[in-house]
Amino acid sequence: MLRLTWVQPEDLLGHELHQAAQDGREADPIAARWHAAGGPRAPLRAGASATPASPYLRALATDLLDELADLPSESADDEPTELASVMTRCPDWPARRPDPPDVGDGGTPTAGPKVPGTSPAVALPRLEAAWLGRAAGCLLGKPVEKLPLHGIRALAKATGNWPLHTWFTARGLPTELTAAYPWNRRSASTSLAENIDGMPEDDDLNYPLLNLLLLQRHGRRFTTADVARLWLDELPAGRTFTAERVAYRNLLAGVEPPRTAHHRNPFREWIGALIRADVHGWTNPGDPAAAAAQAHRDATLTHTANGVYAAMFTAATIAEAATGRSDIHACLRTGLTVVPPASRLAKAVHHAVRLAHSTVDFEKVVDVLHTTYGDYHWVHALPNTALIAAALTHADGDFSGSVCRAVSGGWDTDSNGATAGSVAGLLAGAPAALPERWTTPLKNRLATSLADFNGIGFDTLAQLTHRETRHP
Repeated sequence: MLRLTWVQPEDLLGHELHQAAQDGREADPIAARWHAAGGPRAPLRAGASATPASPYLRALATDLLDELADLPSESADDEPTELASVMTRCPDWPARRPDPPDVGDGGTPTAGPKVPGTSPAVALPRLEAAWLGRAAGCLLGKPVEKLPLHGIRALAKATGNWPLHTWFTARGLPTELTAAYPWNRRSASTSLAENIDGMPEDDDLNYPLLNLLLLQRHGRRFTTADVARLWLDELPAGRTFTAERVAYRNLLAGVEPPRTAHHRNPFREWIGALIRADVHGWTNPGDPAAAAAQAHRDATLTHTANGVYAAMFTAATIAEAATGRSDIHACLRTGLTVVPPASRLAKAVHHAVRLAHSTVDFEKVVDVLHTTYGDYHWVHALPNTALIAAALTHADGDFSGSVCRAVSGGWDTDSNGATAGSVAGLLAGAPAALPERWTTPLKNRLATSLADFNGIGFDTLAQLTHRETRHP
């Protein structure tokens, strides 16, 4: 029987009940009806339950999903999704640079007040370092994705790689450890040290490629509908996951954006929009408001509230890092200016940054974060964004320190490593500034299911990105 992940109503309902508890909806009566009927809880780590549900349970789950969507949320005022409402809740929203003469075709203008001046140019080597950093960080995290934190630590310690400082390896690993904590089955053959041969395909790299295409075809005034059409044209449905897969399904069912983000989509505050944000930051150096607004139009196809804020925060942080004039701490402070201060995401990032500044041992930082945010799913945007901010802060922006801390902290290891690597690569400024142990195995080659890009080099990607980058 075909096992469909991330879309079956009986699997979605458990996640939606969890989401309701987090955003302040009173869902206990609905949960009681579901469990009384024999409905399962959400799958802990996989995308689907092991046992298919009966037709009755599937129909009941569909009805209950719609009932849950109608419940009022106590966090709605502090966590809006519409951009104008987000901006009114951000007292330090950054001023926006004026648009260049050629801004592309159609769409909604970037929001925010215009100010005189121009954005600083971003150097081509800096963009190449960002692409390489994103790939290396992602690849480091791939073999341990979905593993529990104690498993990641055990695997690294058994091979003398703790604190984490290089690629994971199966060489010399006791068989009882591999049995207890098996590597990610889809990634081990391409991401362990002994197997790396270029950068393998990953959604954390597919989405930056898609957003590069987005800017090439529609310019910086693209709309959310443009994002949707591009996905349908270029992105295989099987290469989408969580919120992206539900939104893709919604598009095929005739649901239009932004409803695609919240119609029967319990993953709308997970990490998917964050991993799509880099290009918006890379191409708006020195203009975090424009980067955040672009990330918002992209993110609202699939996400709401904290899921959108994570993308905006990342884009604004990267826009500041792309200038080469700020340290990591200033970049993270800039990122927070586009996130409503009363939101759960802003509070989590502030907590993580303070913790990283005050705690010498990063293991202790991670332990506190896992204790504090352990109720969130391992792919949720809130704990992962907090971990990324903590890793970058604790490593003071150093490339190796940033990616290793981000991956060693668990949760969505490849996505966290990718974003930390992108930011730290920008701060490093050039490929030569990145240690060769991270860049040489990549062989300047990226595999992807986006046919026009398969096998492309990171130097070429930097050139293509540079063409779409805002210059004085």
